[in-house]
Amino acid sequence: MSFRTRIEETSKDKDSRIVLALDFPFQEQKNRSQLLHRAEKMLKSVQEHICAVKINHHLILPFGTFGGIQELLRKIHRQQLVAIMDCKANDIGATNRVIAEYYYSAGFDALIANPFVGWEEGLEPIFEAASRHKKGVILLAYMSHKGAKEGYDQTISDSKTGRQLKQYCSFARKALSWNADGVVVGATYPEKIKEIHQILGEKTPIYSPGIGTQGGKIKTALEAGAKYLILGRVITTSEDPDKTAKELNKKIRNAIKIGVA
Repeated sequence: MSFRTRIEETSKDKDSRIVLALDFPFQEQKNRSQLLHRAEKMLKSVQEHICAVKINHHLILPFGTFGGIQELLRKIHRQQLVAIMDCKANDIGATNRVIAEYYYSAGFDALIANPFVGWEEGLEPIFEAASRHKKGVILLAYMSHKGAKEGYDQTISDSKTGRQLKQYCSFARKALSWNADGVVVGATYPEKIKEIHQILGEKTPIYSPGIGTQGGKIKTALEAGAKYLILGRVITTSEDPDKTAKELNKKIRNAIKIGVA
């Protein structure tokens, strides 16, 4: 079963489009077992209200790809959730191949990659590894932070046609051409979500981070074409993560019911 099918089925079974960004701030001399316990506790608290978990360097750096992180991945999978590694792979092909092999072997179901490096001797080895392991690849199209426009909003010349277009539109087209399993577009830029969704159609789902803490809105992101919402600090820093996740999922469901998405 492909990653795209797995997350679609999990989303349907859980009645949720929330991807939990399981990120915690740096704390000096943090005991790794305590950090693992905190992550497991958070997962147990909100697992009924989410369809996937996205892990960034916040947990990979202290745990590595094996050991503690594999224990956490097993718990994620036991809850019938999928796990996405937000490594933003962005290197030459030989290095990208190693990155993909380690994360897929550790148990991640998909990873996020940056299309800036191109295909040949760039992201091609990641897609090859994903196909071999039956895993997924999600591409960055437009990030959620304020400085995203400095890179993703540049006007470029298409290498094949010579036509002028925005960098993020080029990335959306690459996602279709390379058969990526999704693209990341910040919920803080609903106009970019809409424009990219017009390129992708329903074939390639949009994952949108930036809800809450960064100012993104559930309704506007879904209206623009986002399918999955990546929620992190709005849940992980809440005094009651279970209640917060439940309320957010209810808002998403209500928005979908009234025809927003």
